[in-house]
Amino acid sequence: MWLGIVIGNVWCTKKVSALTGQTFLLVAPEGHQGPALVCADQAGAGPGDRVLVTRGSGARVAAGESIPVDAAVVGIVDRVEQ
Repeated sequence: MWLGIVIGNVWCTKKVSALTGQTFLLVAPEGHQGPALVCADQAGAGPGDRVLVTRGSGARVAAGESIPVDAAVVGIVDRVEQ
């Protein structure tokens, strides 16, 4: 898992039926360079939120076993202590 910042929404008017009802967000990784990812939102996040993202099989579990996603927002972060 990694931390990211929601930088936008992604809208899809045409998609496979398994994605119906999913909300998609564009999330930039926090603290390092890298491309932003399109993530299925499972936590109700929005632009500007700091979020917890999981990828791969963890994302599929979070979204539902028949949902074809590779990245999912699974939490909205309140704070991080180091």
